[in-house]
Amino acid sequence: MTTRSLTLQSILLAGAFAVPLVVPSAYAQQAGEPPAAKPEASKPIPPMQPAPTSVPGRGDIPNAEVAKRLANVAPHPFGLPADQLPVPHLKLPKGFKIEVYASGIPNARSLRIGDKGTVFASNRLLDKVYAIVDRNGKREVKVIASGMDRPNGLAFHKGTLYIAEGTRISKLENIEDNLDNPGKPVVIYSDFLNSQSHGWKFMGLGPDNMLYVNVGAPCNICEPPAGTGQLRRISLDGKIGEPVVRGVRNSVGFDWHPVSKELWFTDNGRDWLSEDLPEDELNRVTRNGLHFGFPYCHQGNFTDREMGWGKSCDEFEKPAALIGPHAGALGMRFYTGKMFPAKYHNAIFIARHGSWNRTKKIGGDVIVAYLNKDGSVKSQEVFLTGFLVNNAYIGRPVDVHVMKDGSMLVSDDHAGAVYRVTYASDKVAKK
Repeated sequence: MTTRSLTLQSILLAGAFAVPLVVPSAYAQQAGEPPAAKPEASKPIPPMQPAPTSVPGRGDIPNAEVAKRLANVAPHPFGLPADQLPVPHLKLPKGFKIEVYASGIPNARSLRIGDKGTVFASNRLLDKVYAIVDRNGKREVKVIASGMDRPNGLAFHKGTLYIAEGTRISKLENIEDNLDNPGKPVVIYSDFLNSQSHGWKFMGLGPDNMLYVNVGAPCNICEPPAGTGQLRRISLDGKIGEPVVRGVRNSVGFDWHPVSKELWFTDNGRDWLSEDLPEDELNRVTRNGLHFGFPYCHQGNFTDREMGWGKSCDEFEKPAALIGPHAGALGMRFYTGKMFPAKYHNAIFIARHGSWNRTKKIGGDVIVAYLNKDGSVKSQEVFLTGFLVNNAYIGRPVDVHVMKDGSMLVSDDHAGAVYRVTYASDKVAKK
């Protein structure tokens, strides 16, 4: 599949730490994720943000007319059938192809792959975890857990699938051998504040064989209660839990550099400050114990109007890059496969869910961040576009995951699907 030409445009409006981003002119967008509601599976999923209130003298709070354009986008409650998915609208660089990997997965979110090739998909708004089984090219979607509380986070280690819910972490052992009869998840950890705002979790397995989990701040902007606004690591038996970094508003994606083993994570900036500020961040953890600024400093260079009094951004760790105001930067992975061209090796693919807290939407795409030899961010460019058409979403990417053959999966919680991106050079494609 070939892509139309991209126009060079900087969306990084205020940051000294920003790197230029190539954005398709017809697909500009971005935003942080709003609080979750827990709807019934049989009913349409309602908007998840209350209408803002107009306050005299507060230019950051929109009037009622503007507020109508800031309503969140409700996903399709049951997922779209394969023939209605937005694949024909999606654009990639030359040589790349995208196809439906699995459909009919309502609110498909985090992706993990088992040792035997099973693809696991979570969701945030409903109560289920899914397994996608590929049998000779024919894929079947199975429910392996239900009745769960926002089971957004997944990790896999030595046959066991770990599931991070709103208030706890559970596990399913030997899951790939028991997909038809997985049993009841066993709780291993339950020391999380029960918050509806940013209460869903993202989870990954670190190089130290510990589970890393985001614990979001339970607010748009506030002094985070103890144990929140951080990334935490937890032993596989759940007996040890400790913070890794603080000052994190709501990270819904992280990964480890394949060479340095440093932890990198995305973080969603606060809402109701401005359409253009603050930008979402891509952060690099060079050592444990760092503080990344929330709620006092945003995007590394300006203090919050409510919480920043008496603080300086110089007190906190700077972001590695800025990735757009309210862009909804979520899942991210280092590309470690061999299918894509060499320039993508060890680059970071980031799913931008797309903005709700902007009248002119941005995001709804997958971007790539390229690194210098010293690990700093060299540049960014758009990789996959087409989810945003005429300022409206026809899909919203959430997570990316590299498969063993080097292809890449992309989840879409709006359409309820998982896509697969492959690459073939012109020489191979013509054979």
